[in-house]
Amino acid sequence: MNARPASICLLAAYLCLAPGHSGAYESDQFTDRLEPLEDSTAVLDARVNESIAGVVENWWGTRNERRVVEAIYHDLGGHHWVDRIERWAMESDAVDRTVPDRKDTIYQGHPIWATRVAGLFGVSPTIKVNGVRIGSDKLGHFFSQGRKFWRRYQKSGDEMKAAERSAYTERALFGQMTTGSYSNADLVANFEGYRFYRSLFDDDIVPGKPAVLAWVGDHWEIQRVFTFADHVNDYWDEALNVNHFDSLLYPYMRQRLLGYCDDYGESPTDYSIAGETSLADRYGHLQLRDTTELQLGNLCSAEGPGVVATEVAAEPR
Repeated sequence: MNARPASICLLAAYLCLAPGHSGAYESDQFTDRLEPLEDSTAVLDARVNESIAGVVENWWGTRNERRVVEAIYHDLGGHHWVDRIERWAMESDAVDRTVPDRKDTIYQGHPIWATRVAGLFGVSPTIKVNGVRIGSDKLGHFFSQGRKFWRRYQKSGDEMKAAERSAYTERALFGQMTTGSYSNADLVANFEGYRFYRSLFDDDIVPGKPAVLAWVGDHWEIQRVFTFADHVNDYWDEALNVNHFDSLLYPYMRQRLLGYCDDYGESPTDYSIAGETSLADRYGHLQLRDTTELQLGNLCSAEGPGVVATEVAAEPR
């Protein structure tokens, strides 16, 4: 079976296995990147701290860390395609967002056998958290996939093993196999969600900070407030920590990304990663793939002046 029919078969399998899909699937921080966007950190922090406070106020019984994690997960995540907090961020007037026209995203205009699921559905809205543009889907990764990561760690006591399973998921049916995209940023959000759940109970998971909760006598007490600023960084942004595209999708995506070189030329600082060396070290065990070639600072410079406009003009949309 050659690559194109195989991709169509995988797409059919995905559509049969996936739950009802009412939201977007992929993320796109290239489109509309230079549009103003208000930071929503405080609003999102408040929603998470409200959830934590609710668990503490309604607690009964003995100390049980897993019950705390499950309670927060069921409030903010949940057993459905789009997590509750993600859906709220997509709809709330309190959260500013950009929502690209479906026809204008980086995934549109390519053959369906190349984009697969990514071409069928739209993209998630982009929001700003801790000064970073992220897809609203990353909230789902943080709370849902982070919980799975935490549970695997609890079972094995081995962060590397938990990270391997996270990477496998990104490679398999709910990742690159059906989209052509391997999202480094998804893996980072998964890991930071795991760190969040650990930081509920363990000191110094967020360096220099105590656990969010302390067990005092027969009840939980909140020691400090949660903030996304402890977890969100430039590696959550898919225009900076660019996806790895498989051999079917790569030539189309490379061509498409060249079309953003004018945006890069207008504001190169919007495409630079703060503290890239330290971030690469922090996430070195997550099996992120090297996509520095597709970072616009490198891609546009490699093509040179005059090449981009000609190639983009010739690209079918």
